[in-house]
Amino acid sequence: MQKFPMTAPGLARLEDEFRQLRSVERPAIIRQIAEARAHGDLSENAEYHAARERQSFIEGRIAELEEIIGAAEVIDPAALSGEHVKFGATVRLVDEESDKESNYQIVGLHEADIKSGRLSVTSPLAKALIGKRVGDSVSVPAPGGDRSYEILEIRFV
Repeated sequence: MQKFPMTAPGLARLEDEFRQLRSVERPAIIRQIAEARAHGDLSENAEYHAARERQSFIEGRIAELEEIIGAAEVIDPAALSGEHVKFGATVRLVDEESDKESNYQIVGLHEADIKSGRLSVTSPLAKALIGKRVGDSVSVPAPGGDRSYEILEIRFV
């Protein structure tokens, strides 16, 4: 079975979503289907079909989360250290073209959220950063052409 590296907060977010789907969303959609069934002819009942579609999504997501949570390998970034970028590191970068600074924590695939500064370990930027040190420059392919970043700081928090 494939293991998924993950931080403890990332696993907690997935477990919260799993609990929400199982204890709130699933019972609610079952009630909606029962109500829609009570309205009669199911072949022309848009409410019924929409509720069944939503139920299918919820059940699929529950199954997906069960697999991910069961295969999660929790890594504590605070227990890590070193001079090289690796999983769990928080990296401060500067775009060498625009001088714009960014902070990213390299996290597991299933907990990534670029808006929150959590970068998937499988992303092109994270792959370019892994193994580099403060002061190193990395080039990352982007839709508008390659982007270059300099590593300003590496922290394990």
